[in-house]
Amino acid sequence: MYELTDLKNRILAAATRIPQHVAIIMDGNGRWAAQRNQPRTAGHEAGVKAVKEVVKVSGELGIKYLTLYTFSLENWKRPKDEVTAIMSLLTRTTLNELDELMKNDVKLITTGRLSGLSRVRRVALDEAVHRTRNNKGLVLNLALNYGGRAEILDAVKGIANSIRAGILDIADIDEELFSSFLYTAGIPDPDLLIRTSGELRISNFLLWQTSYTELYIIDTLWPDFGRRDLFDAILNYQGRERRFGMVSQKEVD
Repeated sequence: MYELTDLKNRILAAATRIPQHVAIIMDGNGRWAAQRNQPRTAGHEAGVKAVKEVVKVSGELGIKYLTLYTFSLENWKRPKDEVTAIMSLLTRTTLNELDELMKNDVKLITTGRLSGLSRVRRVALDEAVHRTRNNKGLVLNLALNYGGRAEILDAVKGIANSIRAGILDIADIDEELFSSFLYTAGIPDPDLLIRTSGELRISNFLLWQTSYTELYIIDTLWPDFGRRDLFDAILNYQGRERRFGMVSQKEVD
């Protein structure tokens, strides 16, 4: 088995093939806790460690954008106690890790319907976003109160309102313009989407943006996801040929 330093060096040796934008569906906190006869909230607490490690390693590798599926619109359907615990954990972690984000030059941004969060949660997030706004390193994008279909619907409404106001014409609508109305406007589409816990679905995450994203599914539950797992995912990505609908270069040659 390769040592972690060797894996990192192999990745950096192919620097031009390091994904610019990595997105992660952080799944498996509940199952991790169940395996240990602990409450689901313990799994979410344990998952914070994995988040911190992935943020750190992404910065070391020079990844530009890291989008984490933090809380979906559908997650409100979970038991009230669990939702409250997740939101409390989000606020606490954001404030506790703010100094570390500043130290590592990480810029925090958010994606989703933030208006759906309580004022206390929004204030904490706004403070972190404001404090890190001038940082030049990794852009950490938290998808909060997020749903891919809702994002597309919100974009359609935004375009419709602009047409009604005379700002746009129907003929102006193309993929580039549509993308500019999404929550992720100004962020490149993910190159690599990692999903933990082995589930084979996208779960309403970045539906428009992942049309040509490379998928990497791992059985590891999120709290156990670490440096080696991220290295393996990126090395796997570096070994792929991205064709974007074109013929393989190998076939041309």
